[in-house]
Amino acid sequence: MQTFKIYGKRELQDSSLIVGWGEDIANLGSKVIDYLNVKVGTEEFGEIEPVDFFPLSGVSVENDIAQFPESKFYSSYEKKLLIFKSNIPIVEWHKFLNSVLHIAQHYCHVKELYSIGGMVSLSAHTAPRELLAVSNLPAMRKELGQYGLAGGMDYETPPGQRPTLSSFLLWTAKNRGIPAASLWVPVPFYLLTTKHTAACKKIVDFLDKRLNLGIDLSDLDGSVARQNEKLDQIRFSFPEVDGYIRNLESNVALSQEDSEKLAKEIEEYLRRID
Repeated sequence: MQTFKIYGKRELQDSSLIVGWGEDIANLGSKVIDYLNVKVGTEEFGEIEPVDFFPLSGVSVENDIAQFPESKFYSSYEKKLLIFKSNIPIVEWHKFLNSVLHIAQHYCHVKELYSIGGMVSLSAHTAPRELLAVSNLPAMRKELGQYGLAGGMDYETPPGQRPTLSSFLLWTAKNRGIPAASLWVPVPFYLLTTKHTAACKKIVDFLDKRLNLGIDLSDLDGSVARQNEKLDQIRFSFPEVDGYIRNLESNVALSQEDSEKLAKEIEEYLRRID
């Protein structure tokens, strides 16, 4: 039984695939995907049916509207770009990922793949944002080296934990002969509930250069500057918050209580002024 639908009228050739997951740290994957869809001007290409991968009995309801899980493809014929945005499937990961890559290879002739992810960081927002990469093939790791990525990572799932979906995706892509990389940006723990624009920009900037997308990033530059101004304001207005961040800037770890207070203060302040 076919698990997907295709709407696209034109198949892509020699394309690149970008994947973002809905339940990512700070929703970084979704935010980058939404930004790229607008800036590149993609159109819906297809979707994977949810019935085999999500327990629909547990669908959430917001404002009296059922929020069904979605797994959609978007494409740009001109940019040779395929984008996939999805909730994380609950079951049948292997079948789900093979469906994703079947569409990518059969209908879009994908030559490479990039998944997007965020990771929790204990550093301050004033520290430079790194872009980390885990590759599934040595050739891909070598290619990414020219962009200044921290690509020498050898990630290993902690004992007793299930590997991430992005790790499964890289393994599945390798078995299909697709060069792939999982991209990660550390996000300060006290900015997990807001849009961390510096992290978004770090990923978009790399993808723009790597895939020749021709995106004007001036709006992201402005967003980063405005967010930094707001964070400067709260540091000036609340000495305790400033003290916490100064400790992080000096690589002094905060207690759990102080970390929770910092995150709460930042979240409430940004919510009030946004």
